Amino acid sequence: MLLHSGWGDSSIWLPLLARLALRYRVVRYDQRGFGRSPAPESPYGQLGDLMAVLDWCDVAEALVVGYSGGAGPATGLALASPERLRGLMLLAPGVEDYPWPEDDPYVAEFVALLTAGNRAGLVSLGLRTWASAGADEAAQVQVRGAVEAIFRVGELERPDPPVYGRLGQIRVPAIMVVGDRDYPMVRDSAAAIAGRIPDCRTVGAPGADHMLPLRIPDQIATLIDELDASGT
Repeated sequence: MLLHSGWGDSSIWLPLLARLALRYRVVRYDQRGFGRSPAPESPYGQLGDLMAVLDWCDVAEALVVGYSGGAGPATGLALASPERLRGLMLLAPGVEDYPWPEDDPYVAEFVALLTAGNRAGLVSLGLRTWASAGADEAAQVQVRGAVEAIFRVGELERPDPPVYGRLGQIRVPAIMVVGDRDYPMVRDSAAAIAGRIPDCRTVGAPGADHMLPLRIPDQIATLIDELDASGT
């Protein structure tokens, strides 16, 4: 189960699919308002949507990969229904209730641009922040699509149950991956999240920014194999 970030959609997983499809049944989906999913019409939560997709696909147990904001529902599932996880992989993770620093320059600029409805400014901010290793066409597609999705979703997404203070209760095999060129605030959150999950293996991605599925697809696929083997 592949969960995308808030700065992209499920197409970001395309570089991994050919490799993963040799061994796994792969499920990926667009969050509401992102990619090919319609905009929400009523309040919703990401954890509830994840569980609904698992049920609809008749998946009793999965190795769950949560990328960036996708780590929120991934860790939420690990806490709410641990029997449904074979293993947990977190790529540059963030969770809603992590104590994000309000004085971080990115946060202030994002809020100002969002309030002003400045789509072009948000695209520029997204590329500078999340694609520091190179704003190639693939990264641009993800960021542009995400900016439009942010406005489609509006304020209908509701917070999932808090997880940050409960990460020590996770008992499934876990791996965390972060690029050394990721935004500092995310590197800090990734280290803090991994440090709270018992026996979580931390893996670095030299030269990679936040767009890990685009930058290191082969490394991610290899780590998925290793995580799968550890859960056998």
